[in-house]
Amino acid sequence: MKIATYNVNGVNGRLPVLLKWLKEAQPDIVCFQELKTPQERFPIQEINDAGYQAIWHGQKSWNGVAILTRGLDITEVQNYLPGDPEDLQSRYIEAIIDQMVICCLYLPNGNPYPGPKFDYKLSWIKRLQKRTNQLIKMELPAIVIGDFNIIPEPMDVYKPERWENDALYRTEVRKAYRELLAKGWHDSIRELFPEDTVYTFWDYLYKAYERNAGIRLDHILLSPYLISSLQSGGVDSHVRGWEKSSDHAPVWIEIEK
Repeated sequence: MKIATYNVNGVNGRLPVLLKWLKEAQPDIVCFQELKTPQERFPIQEINDAGYQAIWHGQKSWNGVAILTRGLDITEVQNYLPGDPEDLQSRYIEAIIDQMVICCLYLPNGNPYPGPKFDYKLSWIKRLQKRTNQLIKMELPAIVIGDFNIIPEPMDVYKPERWENDALYRTEVRKAYRELLAKGWHDSIRELFPEDTVYTFWDYLYKAYERNAGIRLDHILLSPYLISSLQSGGVDSHVRGWEKSSDHAPVWIEIEK
């Protein structure tokens, strides 16, 4: 089974790119982030025509998350991250697919640091930790997947010394990511490629993609009850080079089911 994540950076504006990639990659489950469209304007007909069903939580102009499946039943669990009823941003959606819990997230960016956006990011992470701890305690096969807006380690960023005061790389958020792993979650791509340079995002400026001056923001975390089924994975970095593509590339794994 192939499972992927892709920050699409505007689902309608980049729909031709998304459909081209879906046809090429044929993931069984795919999580999208940053839809940038209200609920009623999600392109469900085009997604259905491509062979996928979907659940999604849109938001006008910003954020938005979706989970797509190909030939698999999907049951929505919740479309918000518990812990703050006043948080109306569309950043989380959770579903049951093939007896697995799929948690698709678009974690807040947090910039500029310091400031209220960074504080919101830290509070959001605490809520995520609480939910993921529940999944571990329930001994469920689960995947936490999406754009984490966290650069875990120096090897995950081109010239890390330039990022020390960026909210993506601050000590606080990197520590929180390590705490997730300490609770039993497995960073699937890093475990598959422990020593390799792996990036998932390249800025549009300064020919970052051409120079491979990237960062790794998009992660697929597996619960302890799934890690033994991990077979392979990678980043479809060539998609970033397509015309009118997102600044992120799709990330995928294959598990034995």
